[in-house]
Amino acid sequence: MWIFFSCVLILLASCSKTDEDSAVWEPKEHPVMLFSDTTVLELYEGSRISWKVKTAYLERWGGSDSIFVKPIFADIYDSLGNKAAFLRADSGNLNMRMTFVRAYGRVYALSPKGAAVRADSLMWLKRDDKIRTDGPVRVVGETGDVLQGVGFISDSKLENWQIRSKVTGIFQDAANRLKEEDGKLVPQ
Repeated sequence: MWIFFSCVLILLASCSKTDEDSAVWEPKEHPVMLFSDTTVLELYEGSRISWKVKTAYLERWGGSDSIFVKPIFADIYDSLGNKAAFLRADSGNLNMRMTFVRAYGRVYALSPKGAAVRADSLMWLKRDDKIRTDGPVRVVGETGDVLQGVGFISDSKLENWQIRSKVTGIFQDAANRLKEEDGKLVPQ
């Protein structure tokens, strides 16, 4: 009999409610899209490619058309289908219609002609075809000139750009370039 009561007590003790049992189970939210391997997104306007984005991690949450990618490698094409710029960054986000790209962390943009931009963040808006940042920026021009400052705005081809403030620079072969310019001003 004693063994019977001992077994019943052990059974009752093991069946008692724990704090975990009384907790309400809540479902964990998940993204509606999650890719954790090499993923390539392409956007076409008719038969012409407009964007190509490559990443190793992509997620999109419900209720938003914003896509987070890490890292981001983006080729941006002009209206003729020619590559207008290349963008690389640690991470970024864009929307499903690819009307904008925000890039964060060690951002590097390169034009087909060789102009390069480095920044902590850049934003490209399709509607006005502009690349911009309010933060620090460093631009290496096609001739090797290096300009840096705060704030930047450019067309998507990085051909017409300006640094907004605190501009400093290093100019390659400045003395010879000045002589050439002075020679153009003096009548012969």
